[in-house]
Amino acid sequence: MAEFSVIGKRKPRVDAREKVTGEAKYAADYSLPGMLWCKLLRSPYPHARILDIDTSRAERLPGVKA
Repeated sequence: MAEFSVIGKRKPRVDAREKVTGEAKYAADYSLPGMLWCKLLRSPYPHARILDIDTSRAERLPGVKA
């Protein structure tokens, strides 16, 4: 099984040129028809139970869907 291990072995970086030149594509670089974006908010308190979120101001903004 050790002959299949990649730990400690050199591997070619096939995407190095794209990353260095700025040509690499990341998830945020893609846009699909009808695609929506979201913002995830987390509680600053560990194990807190969120009982209510007032989204009324956000819902009044143009382009907000949900």
